Amino acid sequence: MDALHTAGIRFAEVLQSGPPWLEKFWISVTSLADPKSVFTVCFPLAYFLDRKVGVSVLWIGLVSEWLNVVLKWFLFGERPFWWVHESGFASKEPVTLRQFPVSCETGPGSPSGHCMIMGAALWPLVSALTALAAGHSRRLAVRLSPCGAYALFLLAVGLSRVFVLAHFPHQVVGGILAGAALGWGLQARTPTDGTPGFFVATALALLLGSLALHSLVIATGIDIDW
Repeated sequence: MDALHTAGIRFAEVLQSGPPWLEKFWISVTSLADPKSVFTVCFPLAYFLDRKVGVSVLWIGLVSEWLNVVLKWFLFGERPFWWVHESGFASKEPVTLRQFPVSCETGPGSPSGHCMIMGAALWPLVSALTALAAGHSRRLAVRLSPCGAYALFLLAVGLSRVFVLAHFPHQVVGGILAGAALGWGLQARTPTDGTPGFFVATALALLLGSLALHSLVIATGIDIDW
């Protein structure tokens, strides 16, 4: 893993050595793609366009948020900002990295929550826009434009997370792949006609499930708060 981490640090150095205007761009992207945007921006917008799509965005966002926390309990993952000092790497080799207000994130870093949650929650919206584009044009470029925008957005989010030293590149790739897989897998299973009781039961199941998993990990001697 040290070789992977070292390569990630060098990649972050390359990103940070770019032109000054890119710094504002990366920070804006990482702020825009905060998982809470799923509930404050993406869900209201999608619900306004189509109720079913909106509910799907909300549902997938909720499940992926929960699953991301659980995965981090088991996969852990270092954060570049902390690893470069705690590993002694900065004292052995010259490092030219800058810190930003969003750099000092704590907790495990694998997989990237920004990439995973946004990648999953945006999937139904992208699918709906792709179907809409296909119905209005036969041009392949037009029909694939929503998917292209989705891929470029996730790429930008991933690069922004590496830029601010919140994640290593492999954590970003893992988050993107997990998010796309979740979005694809859960879209057809959105409970659009669920009763209030169903959602209350689901919320309780997620809560109790997370508490049980947390207790299990602690019981095995793993320090989640390392």
